[in-house]
Amino acid sequence: MNKILATFGPLILGIAGAAASAQCPQGAVPEDAIRERVAMALHADQYFYDAHVTVSMEHGDVVLQGIVFSDWDLRDALRIATTAACNRRVIDQLKLVTGGYR
Repeated sequence: MNKILATFGPLILGIAGAAASAQCPQGAVPEDAIRERVAMALHADQYFYDAHVTVSMEHGDVVLQGIVFSDWDLRDALRIATTAACNRRVIDQLKLVTGGYR
């Protein structure tokens, strides 16, 4: 079983909500891994449209940039990113655009 988890663990985490439900790894986590973890979590959420949102890292903080179309999407993006960011600060640079289409 441990051999299977070691081989497919990252894939399983991606399928299961991309870290939204998984615990953060112990020890120092590289910034690229955090960025990928947050991006995967946003993409895996079935209620969040992530096509216009990018995730980057600045000085150890997670930065969300792009546009969302409702207050609900804005709150969802921040909730998902904060959960997946492994105790990193999430900086909101998202713009709320109302009246648009997805």
